[in-house]
Amino acid sequence: MESESSPSGQAPREVVNSIRERTIAENSMVVLLQGLQGEVTTVDLRNESSARGRLVNVDAFMNVRLEKVLYRNQRGQQTQLQDMFITGRNVRYVHIPDHVDIMKTIQNQLAKIHRVRNFGSQGGGRKEFAKKRK
Repeated sequence: MESESSPSGQAPREVVNSIRERTIAENSMVVLLQGLQGEVTTVDLRNESSARGRLVNVDAFMNVRLEKVLYRNQRGQQTQLQDMFITGRNVRYVHIPDHVDIMKTIQNQLAKIHRVRNFGSQGGGRKEFAKKRK
């Protein structure tokens, strides 16, 4: 798994580990959400509640983990939480911060996935998609 420091100096950014998840991520818009790791954002849930916090991780199935969360339930009551995990099926919207360059974020995240994917082709590590031999 590849890790890099985030621009804010917060938690490291990680590239998805499994081949299946990398393939799903690079072929969907979840790659944009993965590029938001370390950013503070709001996730609106299907049950009309919302959670605002720092994005720690998003996997290929849009499961989201936030930290330092302000959770607002359907009635508007707010609760502070240290950590929150939201399953992908419960996500309605993820707010993209205004300062984020969407195209650049997608390109950077795809480049990270491709670096991991191509690591084996430089003679080191295992080959992710071994070429068929005749």
